[in-house]
Parts: sequence; structure tokens; C-alpha cells
Amino acid sequence: MTYWCERAWIDGGPVPRVRVVVADGRITDVETGVDAAPGDARLPGLVLPGFANAHSHAFHRALRGRTHDAGGTFWTWRERMYAVAARLDPDTYLALARATYAEMALAGVTCVGEFHYLHHGPGGAPYADPNAMGAALVQAAADAGIRLTLLDTCYLAGGLDVTGHTPLDDVQARFGDRDAAAWAARVDGFGEHAHARVGAAVHSVRAVPADQLADVTAAAAGRPLHVHLSEQPRENAACQAFYGRTPTALLAEHGVLGPATTAVHATHLSEADIALLGGSGTNVCACPSTEADLADGIGPFRALRAAGSPLAVGTDQHAVVDLLAEARLVECHERLASGERGRLPAAALVDALTAHHCLGWPDAGRIAPGQRADLVAIALGSPRTAGVAPEQVVMAASAEDVRTVVVDGRVVVRDRQHVLGDVGALLAAAIAPFWEGS
Repeated sequence: MTYWCERAWIDGGPVPRVRVVVADGRITDVETGVDAAPGDARLPGLVLPGFANAHSHAFHRALRGRTHDAGGTFWTWRERMYAVAARLDPDTYLALARATYAEMALAGVTCVGEFHYLHHGPGGAPYADPNAMGAALVQAAADAGIRLTLLDTCYLAGGLDVTGHTPLDDVQARFGDRDAAAWAARVDGFGEHAHARVGAAVHSVRAVPADQLADVTAAAAGRPLHVHLSEQPRENAACQAFYGRTPTALLAEHGVLGPATTAVHATHLSEADIALLGGSGTNVCACPSTEADLADGIGPFRALRAAGSPLAVGTDQHAVVDLLAEARLVECHERLASGERGRLPAAALVDALTAHHCLGWPDAGRIAPGQRADLVAIALGSPRTAGVAPEQVVMAASAEDVRTVVVDGRVVVRDRQHVLGDVGALLAAAIAPFWEGS
């Protein structure tokens, strides 16, 4: 199969008149400055590499538009989230994740990192298949036509305060394994799939005691390892009070940081924290729509990038599913914090959009021979993008401008239509059971 792109993003910018040859899901050749040949599939507008959604909690999609009247903080929002978690089982999880991943595909996402901690049945009783909930996510991604990195999450404690770690509560019991060794044994029983890889995660320094961190890191060797980091000042204060150091310093002390690790949020950091993350080459995933929705704060992402941390973006709790908007908000929040424009160049934002390496897929994220054939065609003549300079499209386009999405050589979205059909109807049907009677 050969695609002729009116423009394609190659080596950091748009290049006109590009032919991309695909075989067996891989790009085998790229020709620039050429006209379309008979039989080429034409992709008008600007073609970007597929987007990597580096941080997702699929079941949080059921909360969109349902929590804003409650006010409060992240911690009060979390109670609403736990209420949804308590009602999930493998079947309802499959339906909700399938529809959520299809929504991602419509937005140009070709691979998602699912931060997966909802492991067990009510009360913490394992399912007959101890990885049944993870299997539902793997099937959901296959049905939606995208790749998945299942970031199986170690979650051992209910929280952290000045006295130490607290026990899991009734809902959190579904998240927990006995200790890091039991978590690792369960993860080792999960098989690999062509479209899915199994990674690992430390939920947070709140949920994994320090004496378990090294065991999680050892078990994650050779896999991507993610961790929620300093999303809230309260987490920092608790860690400082009990451990006498910041969460970043605690993770560094126990060998968690490094190029295979991605710190999610990294919102409330000291200069020393930034130096530790950047100096270790730890990736950082910004989720600015969630950080805004939950009143988390604005992270120091430009400083982190300058220190040596590659950036990625994620939709996290899916207040919106629009990776272009997430990348743009990274820059916009920098402007709000600094009073200056142009804090991150457009090419850096595209790099963050396409950071598949932090999900364990280093052979994706570029339009080049040998790479996976992930292509996202962005319309340049919509009401949002008409007149836009192609090299600045990330500052103007939205998910609505994604016209065609190719994943591993397969067309998953054509002319804004997903292969599963009406994604809105799928979402409505999957979400309705959680709010019946409300």
C-alpha cells in the first residue's frame, strides 16, 4: 500500500508531496517532492506520525461532565472516581474501554499507555483469571484498532501521612496485591500480544512503601515503568513528613528514575527535583487538561525538558480526548506561568505528541523507513486550520481536524468514521449503567 501525502511531518517539520510505502504494517520507503502515482491513497492536509497517549485511566471516562457541580479538590473528586471503580467488572470494563479507545483513535491516537490498577473483584478477591481486568483492556484496544501498553500498577497502601502508610480501604482493596512480589508474580502470568505490551507502574509514593520500590523496579527491568509524581502538594508534604525527602528524591534513592521511567504530572517540584529527573533522563508525561480540571497546578515542563527529561502527553482522566489540545496546553500553561510566549517550539510539541518510546514502542513515532506505519492526516482547511502555517498546526488544530488514522498499516479512521461505527453511541451505552438512577 502506498500513501501520497500532500504534506508529511518528517525530521521535525512539514515536507510537501511525500509518498509513504507500507508493507506488513511497516514503512518501507519514503519519497519526498514527488507527485502521486496511480493507485496511491491520497491523504490531503498534513500527515503526522501517530499520537502516543502516554497516560490513560480508561474507566475515568465515565466521569466526564458528572463531577463539576461538586466543587472541592482532587481529593473530593477521587471519591466520585472510586464510586465508579467499585461498580466495574471485566464485561463493563471492556465495553467502556473499547469505546474510550475508539474515541482516542478518532483523535489520532495510535497507542495508549493504560495506567492499570483496577485488578481484582469486590473486596479484593481475585477473579478466576487474576488478570481478567487487564485482559479486558487488551481486548478493548484490539477492538478499537490501536496498540496498548498495559502499565500494570503496583498499589499496596491506602495513603501516606506523618505516621506512615495507611491500609487499603474497601474500594482500594480491588487495586492491591499483598506486596511487590505478589504483584510481580501476577504480572508475570500475563501473556504478550501482537498489539499489546505489558509494562509496569508504581502508583505513587503514597501507595507503594519505600521498602517495596526496589522490588517493583527490578521486576520492571526491560519494560517501561511509570509513576504518578507530585501531582498534589499534599503528597509532597506527607512524603517529606514521613520520609524526610521529596517524592522525587525518594524515587531516586530507590533506583526508580531513569530513561525507561516516565514520571506522570511532575507538577509540584523543587529545583533539585527537576535536576534529578532531567539528569537521570527520566521522561515526564504532562496531562494539562486533567491538571486543569482537577485544579492540580501547572508543571515546570519547559524546565524539565531543558534539564534533560523528554516530554510526553496524556489524557489521563479524559476530561477531553484531544492530544493536540494537550500538547498545545503544555505551551499555553507555560505562557500563563511565565508571562512569555513561545516557550516550547512547535516541533517539541509534536515530539511530545509522538513519544511512543516511553510506552515501549521505539519503532513508532516517525515517518521513516522501518517505522510502524502510523499516520494521522490533519485537515488544513477546516474553520480551525484554514490559513494556518503547516509547521504551526499543533497550535490550531483539534481532534475534530483528524480525518484519517492508519495504525500499523490498517486504516482505523476514514473521513472521521471509526471502523466500529458510531463511537458516541458506544460511549453512551457503556457509560449509562454507572449513572442509572442518578
